[in-house]
Amino acid sequence: MSSEAAERRRLDDTHAGLAAWKKWGPYLSERQWGTVREDYSDNGDAWNYFTHDQARSRAYRWGEDGLAGISDDHQILCFALALWNGRDPILKERAFGLANSEGNHGEDVKECYFYLDSTPTHSYMKYLYKYPQAAYPYNDLVATNRGRGRDQPEYELLDTGVFDDDRYFDVFVEYAKAAPDDLLVRITAFNRGADAAPLHLLPTLWFRNTWSQPGGGSKPVIERVAATGAAAVRARHTDPLFLESLADYHLFCDADVPLLFTENETNNARLFGGTNASSFVKDGIHAFVVQGDAGAVNPAGQGTKVAAHHRLLVAPGQSQVVRLRLTTRQPGASPAPFDDFDAVFASRLEEADAFYASVTPPAVRDDPDRARVLRQALAGMLWTKQYFYYDLDLWLDEHGAGGQLPPSERRRVRNIEWGHMFNDDIISMPDKWEYPWYAAWDLAFHMIPLGMVDPDFAKQQLDLMLRNDYLHPNGQLPAYEWNFGDVNPPVHAWATMQLFLIDKERRGDNGDIEFLKYAFSKLLINFTWWVNRKDRTGANVFEGGFLGLDNIGVFDRSAPLPTGGYLDQADGTAWMVFFSQQMLRIAVELAVAEPLYEEFVEKFFNHTMFIAGAMDRVGERQDDMWDEEDGFFYDVLRLPDGSATRLKVRSIVGLLPLAAAAVFEQDTIDRLPRFRDRARQFMARHPELVAHAHLPNEPGVAERRMLAIVGKDKLRRILARMLDEDEFFGPHGIRALSRVHLEHPYVFEHAGQSYRVAYVPGDSDSGMFGGNSNWRGPVWMPINFLLYTSLLRLYAYFGEDFKVECPTGSGQMMTLLEVAKELGERLCRLFLRGQEGQRPAHGPARKFRDDPHWRDLVLFYEYFHGDSGAGIGASHQTGWTGCIARIIQINALLTKELLLMPGAEAQVARALHGVASVERTAR
Repeated sequence: MSSEAAERRRLDDTHAGLAAWKKWGPYLSERQWGTVREDYSDNGDAWNYFTHDQARSRAYRWGEDGLAGISDDHQILCFALALWNGRDPILKERAFGLANSEGNHGEDVKECYFYLDSTPTHSYMKYLYKYPQAAYPYNDLVATNRGRGRDQPEYELLDTGVFDDDRYFDVFVEYAKAAPDDLLVRITAFNRGADAAPLHLLPTLWFRNTWSQPGGGSKPVIERVAATGAAAVRARHTDPLFLESLADYHLFCDADVPLLFTENETNNARLFGGTNASSFVKDGIHAFVVQGDAGAVNPAGQGTKVAAHHRLLVAPGQSQVVRLRLTTRQPGASPAPFDDFDAVFASRLEEADAFYASVTPPAVRDDPDRARVLRQALAGMLWTKQYFYYDLDLWLDEHGAGGQLPPSERRRVRNIEWGHMFNDDIISMPDKWEYPWYAAWDLAFHMIPLGMVDPDFAKQQLDLMLRNDYLHPNGQLPAYEWNFGDVNPPVHAWATMQLFLIDKERRGDNGDIEFLKYAFSKLLINFTWWVNRKDRTGANVFEGGFLGLDNIGVFDRSAPLPTGGYLDQADGTAWMVFFSQQMLRIAVELAVAEPLYEEFVEKFFNHTMFIAGAMDRVGERQDDMWDEEDGFFYDVLRLPDGSATRLKVRSIVGLLPLAAAAVFEQDTIDRLPRFRDRARQFMARHPELVAHAHLPNEPGVAERRMLAIVGKDKLRRILARMLDEDEFFGPHGIRALSRVHLEHPYVFEHAGQSYRVAYVPGDSDSGMFGGNSNWRGPVWMPINFLLYTSLLRLYAYFGEDFKVECPTGSGQMMTLLEVAKELGERLCRLFLRGQEGQRPAHGPARKFRDDPHWRDLVLFYEYFHGDSGAGIGASHQTGWTGCIARIIQINALLTKELLLMPGAEAQVARALHGVASVERTAR
């Protein structure tokens, strides 16, 4: 078997149920403390109820966390790294960061770590943690950030000076699987400093505390066992009443090092002045190593948590290696635990290289830095998969809000209306520290790049959000654990269609129609929820609240308006046209396979026309979203007295209608004659709806048909603003707010109060939504990705004859394909080393520019400064920012010949959704 085929065979075997290659993976969070699940406070203050300081001593209820951690897929048994440099006040067992109230821009992780590699089955993974040799500056980070205002930058770990003179360790953690239940661990500690330095390295194995919970089964045990020339333990979790029991696992160390045993039990005496359930508690290993308390660990050699205590003295510029093996193999089995260790690692790394070469276009493979960005982006997304356990019925009951009590007798508790939810799955998260929980619209974007490497997992994740134990009975998709009832943009149908096309190309047949049918059946319920709940007047004009865009508007769109009345949201309505179009696309695909679905093609064509017609009127009245004079879409504020006015904030709210364009091949339409005739009749009966939209009765390139909100004239006018570098078109992507509002903020006056929206290219200058998110100027990857792909669809229809000035005012005319590629390249430049060696995403940090041990490391931030491109927000939010991997891939593949080929639906799908087939086509 070739090296490339090895990982694909593992994926196929996993999907077919022949081998559980994904049983173990990077499923530990980096922060379980401060999450909603662990919050049992009376006021819902999750951050202060369970703090970082408590985390080392307090057993969790719903999950676990750790550094470079792995676990089984129900997080019964966990493994992670702990470190101590001889100076820190606490054992370094988990990532540290600021709680929401401590940072000048909200919560923020304060560590330097990097996800360097992972295959989709996690057969090979690599992680890097940079550990200072000086005492970790916990107090300095908290005090300095707390003392800074919103107009100042955040104070980061690099700013504290702990990495000066290179006095730190590079600690690499690598995993390689010899078999699904046989994991090899290699930890390499490099001393980058000029002097020898001590390092306590403590690989730690423990059981999640299930035994203290009702129905949690009996208590498992980890105990010392004899093994030739090595320290070894056995982890036993066998309970016939507990459905999630594991086989016995053994952890072997490649040295006879001390084993420190304790229990994963809360230290009630330290935290609350209470009585401990055991003489040995969760922070026992910390107490032994850091405080020198010899009685804190169990001399009997058993417990539910154990660390292998490696005391290293690492010479300057040198490294030391620690090897371990976590396996179901018994002591004394042949070969010995470390006989094949190096050979397995070498094979898995070779297979990982071959696998990524197969998804990387040749032009990218020839550019090592671009290939590095693509691979690290995907690695970050794969590392950010986490186990998420949340039984809402049980959780609400524990909060005194369960059962059938009337609302007046129930405590005010988060997610009170979501008691049906039972989450017990591996889920793609935005990141593992600031957002260690799923968000439905984030997840939809995650699946596009993840579909490049693991389409089966991507399809499973989209299905997950539609399952009865996630989707609300009323049809609403869950938003996120802080408030499942918040409303996210309806992008699930779009992601479903994208994944279907990716998978269709991979399979080489008509695609996974059963996947499409299931998703369509559940998305029908979600679409109906939107129509019934968010169209206030039944006029096909939609609200939705903040719709994931936090502070983009004049008001907090998730709260009642200070003016009274309500908003007709340009983005809410555009999203619904987009949703309806995607349902139309899915229905067309299903109808080609099964004629029964042709009725739904008609349904969603009609829906799309009604919503588009409501949005795209002439724009002469103040209650129309389209402003004819400005050539732009705006939200409309409707006041209690019946009057209305446009809120003329130029933001991506007005650009989103560009995404609402669906293109169909003529031969596909010809296979649906009943729909074709009904559509003609509908358009004849509703001239008011067809006056301004772009209709599918006008053929484009290769006789393609397009249904879009905007026609040629409006498209040109909107693009003129979007591609203006003084407005939206920044050097690193499309800004969320026009830069025109820097000198000309939008101000709305009401009842003697001014509401102001100004261009803020970096961190938020207000506390809205916690202050750690800003849509008033920065570049956000998900919206850029939607607009990027919409330009490609529009080009596939208009072709070479439709050109616009890009950038606006430059005199340079481009096709929409060229515009898309230019936008894609600007987004790529966020992460690529420029002429001076700096990656814009890393801001002015010289360490990332000049140091050979930093310059090839890439951080994928939540969003980016609208002018400089510096990363802002969550520093490891590879989630939707991982879409850059897809952009790198597409930009290297697309050509006008491919997109304009007559009858080229399949060819376009190949260009957008596969590498190998495009190379075959080119040859």
